[in-house]
Amino acid sequence: MTGGVPTGDELVVMLAALANPLRLRIVARLAGGRDYVSRMARDIGISRPLLHMHLQRLEAAGLIAGSLELSEDGKAMKYYELTDFHLHLTASTVAEAVQTLTRSDPDRGPSSKEQS
Repeated sequence: MTGGVPTGDELVVMLAALANPLRLRIVARLAGGRDYVSRMARDIGISRPLLHMHLQRLEAAGLIAGSLELSEDGKAMKYYELTDFHLHLTASTVAEAVQTLTRSDPDRGPSSKEQS
């Protein structure tokens, strides 16, 4: 989601991704420029596997993008940077997004009413 009003499903995914203090720290960190996983994990003070889990959630929400690059010594390094997202929440934005929801809870799948 890089522009315009998000769909209801996009809004749910974006807000869920941002509703975690570590993921907010990651976004704040990347607001200063792109960075690679090992340095971010050290600076934030979490393990690389935990950081990867949070990065995947942010990337799936379209808030960050990763790219694999080779360092000068030939080592593969995964860099992440913020996407050009803009999220402006107002009551009308939420009301408009709700009209496009396809699932009541994207993490749990369709409700029994939606399955019929």
